[in-house]
Amino acid sequence: MGDYRPFDMTAYAQQMQEGPCFICSILEGRDETHHVIYWDDVGIAFLSKFPTLYGYVLVAPVVHREQVTGEFSVDEYVALQKLVYRVGEAVRRVVATERLYILSLGSQQGNRHVHWHIVPLPPGVPFEQQQLATLSVGAHGYLYLTEEQLGDLARRLAEQMAASG
Repeated sequence: MGDYRPFDMTAYAQQMQEGPCFICSILEGRDETHHVIYWDDVGIAFLSKFPTLYGYVLVAPVVHREQVTGEFSVDEYVALQKLVYRVGEAVRRVVATERLYILSLGSQQGNRHVHWHIVPLPPGVPFEQQQLATLSVGAHGYLYLTEEQLGDLARRLAEQMAASG
């Protein structure tokens, strides 16, 4: 599904380092280019703008936090991880998944707002192309999906989230 397009890592890094927080921009309504699949008082889940695999979703707290554990109480962290779990299960129900990857990536140099990547590895990917190799947008480019494909995927994921609520 879709084809892979080159990814301009230099332009992306500059935007992430110099621009406003992209997650806060979504939450504040200044960025409507991401397909949101879920949003409550704990967190937000939306499709990755530059997915390496079909079904790639990001989950972030609604409050701007920069440390993956250090800025959360145990209860806040557990509530967010429950959302990560629910999103992961929705992804598994909608997208063919051999293994579900869940990672917290980001940096104080860019993408500072804590977020988790939920990435479904499709069945049949050779072992040497799995794990971190399959997540490298710089090496492989990103999976281009049409607005129609993105909208359909977002709708199906949102339906699964609603059903699990």
